[in-house]
Amino acid sequence: MKNEEDLVYRLRKRAEIRRQIADRKSVQEGKPDRLSDLLEEAANEIERLNNINAGIDRNTDNKEYSMGTEEGYNDFIKYRNRL
Repeated sequence: MKNEEDLVYRLRKRAEIRRQIADRKSVQEGKPDRLSDLLEEAANEIERLNNINAGIDRNTDNKEYSMGTEEGYNDFIKYRNRL
Protein backbone atom coordinates (compact mmCIF):
# COMPACT_ATOMS: atom_id res chain seq x y z
CA MET A 1 0.00 0.00 0.00
CA LYS A 2 1.35 3.40 -1.00
CA ASN A 3 1.71 6.16 1.55
CA GLU A 4 -0.72 8.86 0.43
CA GLU A 5 1.59 11.50 1.94
CA ASP A 6 4.42 10.50 -0.42
CA LEU A 7 5.18 13.22 -3.00
CA VAL A 8 5.76 10.75 -5.85
CA TYR A 9 2.41 9.06 -5.15
CA ARG A 10 0.60 12.41 -4.98
CA LEU A 11 2.11 13.64 -8.27
CA ARG A 12 1.10 10.44 -10.07
CA LYS A 13 -2.37 10.44 -8.52
CA ARG A 14 -2.92 14.06 -9.58
CA ALA A 15 -1.89 13.22 -13.16
CA GLU A 16 -4.29 10.26 -13.15
CA ILE A 17 -7.17 12.40 -11.88
CA ARG A 18 -6.53 15.13 -14.48
CA ARG A 19 -6.65 12.57 -17.28
CA GLN A 20 -10.05 11.31 -16.12
CA ILE A 21 -11.85 14.68 -16.05
CA ALA A 22 -14.27 14.42 -18.98
CA ASP A 23 -14.67 18.21 -19.35
CA ARG A 24 -10.98 18.76 -20.09
CA LYS A 25 -10.30 19.78 -23.68
CA SER A 26 -7.38 17.36 -24.07
CA VAL A 27 -9.59 14.47 -22.86
CA GLN A 28 -12.39 15.43 -25.25
CA GLU A 29 -9.96 15.66 -28.17
CA GLY A 30 -8.10 12.49 -27.18
CA LYS A 31 -4.84 14.44 -26.92
CA PRO A 32 -2.16 14.09 -24.25
CA ASP A 33 -2.50 16.30 -21.18
CA ARG A 34 0.83 18.13 -21.08
CA LEU A 35 0.54 19.05 -17.41
CA SER A 36 -0.26 15.44 -16.46
CA ASP A 37 2.73 14.32 -18.49
CA LEU A 38 4.89 16.86 -16.65
CA LEU A 39 3.59 15.67 -13.26
CA GLU A 40 4.48 12.08 -14.13
CA GLU A 41 7.87 13.12 -15.46
CA ALA A 42 8.60 14.93 -12.18
CA ALA A 43 7.48 11.89 -10.17
CA ASN A 44 9.72 9.61 -12.26
CA GLU A 45 12.72 11.91 -11.82
CA ILE A 46 12.21 12.17 -8.06
CA GLU A 47 11.92 8.40 -7.85
CA ARG A 48 15.06 7.93 -9.98
CA LEU A 49 17.03 10.36 -7.81
CA ASN A 50 15.80 8.64 -4.65
CA ASN A 51 16.97 5.32 -6.09
CA ILE A 52 20.37 6.74 -6.96
CA ASN A 53 20.59 8.21 -3.48
CA ALA A 54 19.85 4.74 -2.11
CA GLY A 55 22.49 3.28 -4.43
CA ILE A 56 19.94 1.60 -6.70
CA ASP A 57 19.56 3.00 -10.21
CA ARG A 58 16.84 0.92 -11.85
CA ASN A 59 17.18 2.66 -15.20
CA THR A 60 19.64 0.12 -16.61
CA ASP A 61 18.88 0.99 -20.24
CA ASN A 62 20.25 4.51 -19.87
CA LYS A 63 23.83 4.71 -18.69
CA GLU A 64 23.83 8.52 -18.71
CA TYR A 65 22.95 10.16 -15.41
CA SER A 66 21.94 13.73 -14.78
CA MET A 67 25.21 14.22 -12.92
CA GLY A 68 27.21 13.12 -15.99
CA THR A 69 28.43 9.87 -17.41
CA GLU A 70 28.41 6.41 -15.87
CA GLU A 71 32.09 6.90 -15.06
CA GLY A 72 31.25 10.11 -13.17
CA TYR A 73 28.50 8.31 -11.31
CA ASN A 74 30.90 5.49 -10.33
CA ASP A 75 33.45 8.04 -9.10
CA PHE A 76 30.71 9.67 -7.03
CA ILE A 77 29.79 6.30 -5.46
CA LYS A 78 33.46 5.57 -4.68
CA TYR A 79 33.82 8.99 -3.04
CA ARG A 80 30.59 8.55 -1.07
CA ASN A 81 31.69 5.13 0.18
CA ARG A 82 34.94 6.59 1.53
CA LEU A 83 33.07 9.01 3.80
